[in-house]
Amino acid sequence: MPSTRFLEVGKIRLGDAYAKLWPIFFSDTNAMPTVLIIDDNQAVAIALDVLLSLHDIDAISAHTPTEGLAMLEQRSVDLVIQDMNFTQDTTSGEEGIALFQQIRHRYPDLPVILLTAWTHLNAAVDLIKAGAADYLAKPWDDARLIATVQNLLELGQANRALQQRVRQEHKHKRELETKYDLRGLIWQDAATERVLQMACQVARADVPVLITGPNGAGKERIADIIQANSSVKDGPFVVLNCGAIPAELIEAELFGTEAGAYTGASRARDGKFAAADNGTLFLDEIGNLPLAGQMKLLRVLETGRFQRLGSNKECQVKVRVLSATNADLAAMIKAGTFREDLLYRLNLIQLHLPPLAERPGDILPLARHFLPEGKSLHASAEQALQGHTWPGNVRELKNVMQRAGLLASSDEIKAQDLGLPPVAQQSANNVEIELDKETIEQALAKANGVIAQAAQELGLSRQALYRRMDRLGIAR
Repeated sequence: MPSTRFLEVGKIRLGDAYAKLWPIFFSDTNAMPTVLIIDDNQAVAIALDVLLSLHDIDAISAHTPTEGLAMLEQRSVDLVIQDMNFTQDTTSGEEGIALFQQIRHRYPDLPVILLTAWTHLNAAVDLIKAGAADYLAKPWDDARLIATVQNLLELGQANRALQQRVRQEHKHKRELETKYDLRGLIWQDAATERVLQMACQVARADVPVLITGPNGAGKERIADIIQANSSVKDGPFVVLNCGAIPAELIEAELFGTEAGAYTGASRARDGKFAAADNGTLFLDEIGNLPLAGQMKLLRVLETGRFQRLGSNKECQVKVRVLSATNADLAAMIKAGTFREDLLYRLNLIQLHLPPLAERPGDILPLARHFLPEGKSLHASAEQALQGHTWPGNVRELKNVMQRAGLLASSDEIKAQDLGLPPVAQQSANNVEIELDKETIEQALAKANGVIAQAAQELGLSRQALYRRMDRLGIAR
């Protein structure tokens, strides 16, 4: 007859004989997360095993710290539940502290729940600060324990997925940098990678490409990368900013002039098309090209032929044309200021480079790249950079970093060195950004102790600043 004696640990009563058969009935745990229980009390291990199994969580057990550490080396484990005392009549928790420290040292990302019948509040607080996920007393509350375990497992799964995605992104980045000439471009964000991937993919096709995006986002860098990976990469790369040339001179810049074509034209001069023959011509701010210039550009794109200003002789060139704009060309067509047929010729392939604010992964790598040698970023500066909206895009970021590198009082750039306007101190997950003691004290000194002014400088409310002052021991 099987034993009728029952074990009661937590809120589960389990017959001895049934407990021995449980692993046989539920042996298929391939898809389950795994929890390691390290406890010298077998009844505790069995009860936790059953409780976790009822929630589709696999459990393995060890009865000593040495056995538990050995299992961690042999098995893939998602979470540890460990006792704090392993020697009979011991309640100090020193054995559990030593075990936790070893696990933390060897597996810093592995969540650990501490479990003990002898609750020492000070020890619990210290261990939570040291990285323990939770500290529960025996007998435990099943609902709380399961909720804690499930939350930690879900968090661990999310972190692993994030790490896998980051590794995959790094792999793609290395592959892209190995396969193509990216002209030393600094980037990290997936949105930038998508643009680069398409730019390199179409680079060898002899077709016009229109690059759209806001000013300062890096459209010319994308054009340079297309040229560097094109079939005419050994030819010239000529750039013309259509917005920087007066309307009456744009045709002369594009097509060249004969001597005497207009007042001041004392000699014949080649235009950009002639200079870019057998290479690439990049027309930046194409939306600023006047209608007369648009008509002549359309003819060159269709035939490869043009006339110098003041000449009746046609010139023949072979030029790959890339163009860029921050304007809404569709709206300009409706307004009659841009030719629809020209747009069709220019945007056979269209690449859109998002603003820097929509490529947050690029911000810190670019910021570090723009810093003078020997300078570094403080955590407060990193938070300020990521919180700024960057209306001027990469061009603005470059100016901010170069100015901070010149004016900062130390080699470590802090938030106040950047000169950025205050931003709402909220991260993407609504957690307030933390500022260190030195940053707050500097803001208070600058404001002569006026809390409202210091709070505005830091981008905080007065109440939020008071909370941080109290927490960091700064006298009001």
